[in-house]
Amino acid sequence: MSQVKHEAIWQHDQVLPYILTTLKDKVEEITPVEKIFLFGSRSRVPLENWKELEGKDWDVLVQAKFKLKNAQVLVDKNYHLDLLVLDEEKIKTYYSNNLKMIYPENELKK
Repeated sequence: MSQVKHEAIWQHDQVLPYILTTLKDKVEEITPVEKIFLFGSRSRVPLENWKELEGKDWDVLVQAKFKLKNAQVLVDKNYHLDLLVLDEEKIKTYYSNNLKMIYPENELKK
């Protein structure tokens, strides 16, 4: 999923609404979405500096009731998302210190 395509959309003002609508709706066809987080470079770099992340993929973590083994949804849209769908216990164990929640609360606006 991390392949580079120059025609892909990297602007956060276009990608974030996609993550919060289309991607969320696709996962919810299988299981209810409890929370959505960004991890990796986009969770560490302040929103106002995201221009320097242009060309980097999006690391997205979705919290649901259960883990999905194959979370390759919407691969055909040329949005470069590394998507994990895990339960709350796994998120707390492995990712809790390196996340920015974007659903249901948007921590990017704080």
